[in-house]
Amino acid sequence: MAILVLAEHDNKSLKSSTANTVTAAAKIGSDVHVLVAGKGCDEAAKAAAGLAGVTKVLQADDAAFEHGLAEHVTEALKSVAGNYSHILVPATGYGKNILPRLAALLDVQPISDVMAVENETTFKRPVYAGNAIATVQSLNSKHLLSIRTTGFAAAGAGGSAAVEKISASGSSINVTFVGQELSKSERPELAAAKVVISGGRGLGSGENFAMLEKLADKLGAAIGASRAAVDAGYVPNDYQVGQTGKVVAPQLYIAVGISGAIQHLAGMKDSKVIVAINKDPDAPIFGVADYGIVGDLFQIVPELTEKI
Repeated sequence: MAILVLAEHDNKSLKSSTANTVTAAAKIGSDVHVLVAGKGCDEAAKAAAGLAGVTKVLQADDAAFEHGLAEHVTEALKSVAGNYSHILVPATGYGKNILPRLAALLDVQPISDVMAVENETTFKRPVYAGNAIATVQSLNSKHLLSIRTTGFAAAGAGGSAAVEKISASGSSINVTFVGQELSKSERPELAAAKVVISGGRGLGSGENFAMLEKLADKLGAAIGASRAAVDAGYVPNDYQVGQTGKVVAPQLYIAVGISGAIQHLAGMKDSKVIVAINKDPDAPIFGVADYGIVGDLFQIVPELTEKI
């Protein structure tokens, strides 16, 4: 049977997580379909059809799907689930909100945070905050997976899949969209950025994150933070990198004033190059860093910014 990927999008364009999830699906089988559930989502469906490896796009266009509410999108997935052996979602906040709901409705045990595909029923996923990798085999007749996008390259362009409009509706679910508060930034999206600069409790205050922003401006980087910095109120929750935040794997990750708790390392240790700046030479972050600078961040970061 075919494999279905749930697209993450804003009705106009696809999120990068969709392309990574398509790559994972292609490692399972060659017949990969993508479900785009939204309102006025023609552009997103067209973008999905252009991904290499996609053989068909299902477009569910309904007012109930406009804001991507998990309760409604789950109904769209459920309506087509019978045609697929595997259903994949990105392991982002969007996908993690939907997969457990679908699994409950289908009475299937899901497998979360898949980082490698062994074969069509066997997958690898991190456990113990990434300190061990478990190889798990699904014995279900239908396999529900969330895909850790940092484990798979993004599918390229060049596809020419057909777009099929389907009749699916989530309007029967008694959930209503009230509003949303979106953080707006000209910086790259944290989960997809090639360079990430993260600050920790060592910065001392939210005002001192302005120092990181100056460096980020020169590097075209996204700004992240440890949970300690978020809990202290220095920056908003959507900055958090770690086991309970965003998982990133940029080309360059600069950790400033971050000790390196295991929960933080779980969210960034797959970065290609890791640079750590910390005054404590015994900080755990140096155990995963490719380059480490022991010293006062309030002297080092401005000097680094000046020299770039």
